[in-house]
Amino acid sequence: MPNKKYTPYIFMLPWLIGFLFLTLGAFLFTLYLAFTQYDLLSPPEWVGFDNFKEMFTSRLFLKSLKVTFLFVIVSVPLRLFFSLIIAMLLNQNIKGIGIYRTLFYIPSVIGTSVGVAIMWRSIFSGNGLINSFLELIGISDAPAWVSNPNFAIYVIVLLSVWQFGSEMIIFLAGLKQVPKSLYDASLVDGATKIRAFIHVTLPMLTPLIFFNLIMGTINAFMIFTQGYIITNGGPVNSTLFYIIYLYREGFEYFNMGFASALAIVILFIVAVVAGFLFLSSKYWVHYEGAE
Repeated sequence: MPNKKYTPYIFMLPWLIGFLFLTLGAFLFTLYLAFTQYDLLSPPEWVGFDNFKEMFTSRLFLKSLKVTFLFVIVSVPLRLFFSLIIAMLLNQNIKGIGIYRTLFYIPSVIGTSVGVAIMWRSIFSGNGLINSFLELIGISDAPAWVSNPNFAIYVIVLLSVWQFGSEMIIFLAGLKQVPKSLYDASLVDGATKIRAFIHVTLPMLTPLIFFNLIMGTINAFMIFTQGYIITNGGPVNSTLFYIIYLYREGFEYFNMGFASALAIVILFIVAVVAGFLFLSSKYWVHYEGAE
């Protein structure tokens, strides 16, 4: 019978094996490939920093970064805003509230599926549901949203915002943990509902806002399915998200060394952005019991 002190490590063994071979091992191999020329068919050929030099002079690389950052900057705050507003509306003790919560949560479950992306593309096409409705109210010159480079990315932003269910559930749980005594004290001090929201609700929710901000930012940088299915990076690269660019280089052009270099760079960018958010959190995130 094994020594009891090794029991925790035995239970951790499946995770450790997965981490070593599927996470750490994959990362180290990707890091190696980033310095090689590799087409999946022939052995990797060491080229040093050539992939990175080519990357930073590539117009498509800079375009994909611009598109991805625009998507992150627009979609993440909107998701946080709408998820918090809906959570407050659903934080009521009324009959059937559980049904409404379920209905609002469903889009976050199905929103990243291929079927929903196809449906979204159809809704915002030139003869789709949106333009059909606009024609009914007298607007007949509406653009084909997914085919217009000025609007295509915002169609995908709208789909992302529609999937706010996960953040909503977290905010809803946080709202239920805010002590009622704090609202009673603010009422005694003459605070209105808006001031109570600003000075009581928001400070109590800042840890959850921070968590949702971090997770939402990371997920936004990794967007792929929606952009690939709805617009395939078009029109004229207006929705060429970084991961779509990486996918094309690696699995369409079989330039796996260059794609690996792209993967390392986006990992670094996400780490820097997350690090900045963590550093800024000490100025606006308030934890209960902290001085």
